[in-house]
Amino acid sequence: MEQGEVDAVGEVLGFEEYVRTRQDALLRSARRLVPDPVDAQDLLQTALVRTYGRWEGIADKRLADAYLRRVMINTRTEWWRARKLEEVPTEQLPDACVDDATEQHADRALLMDIMEVLAPKQRSVVVLRHWEQMSTEETAAALGMSAGTVKSTLHRALARLREELERRDLDARALEHEEQERCAA
Repeated sequence: MEQGEVDAVGEVLGFEEYVRTRQDALLRSARRLVPDPVDAQDLLQTALVRTYGRWEGIADKRLADAYLRRVMINTRTEWWRARKLEEVPTEQLPDACVDDATEQHADRALLMDIMEVLAPKQRSVVVLRHWEQMSTEETAAALGMSAGTVKSTLHRALARLREELERRDLDARALEHEEQERCAA
């Protein structure tokens, strides 16, 4: 084997080892960026393919997670922009699917459902700051924006999530009140 072939084989093995050790965490990151589990797998797979082509260019492999998250965010944004706008917005969102009756699963399903009201940039900031627990500076670097932009985007995103939660709470109370009146009649 020539030196170039040995280097190429080493890079492939390095990438495979990276994917093997980090795939669960990376899939969780992808799952937080897109609500559908199958789409999350597709997102991660696409990001891995794109990253593999540039693996040699990542000089500091400790930054591979941040690089891959950026690729996932960019890919998700591309998909969002390319989506077909055949969907018709409605006043009432569908009920969240809850696989388990526990309160934790219900809260998580509700949170994932209301995250869809956020713009992609807002969603990315919320995911990186609160789920990935990145600092403001790390989030800014990962998204290619200033720390001030991260802070203001996060502030607006959290305000939007609060509004959506309050709206849903009011809707649920109104439905409950109607149900009680119907049963009393």
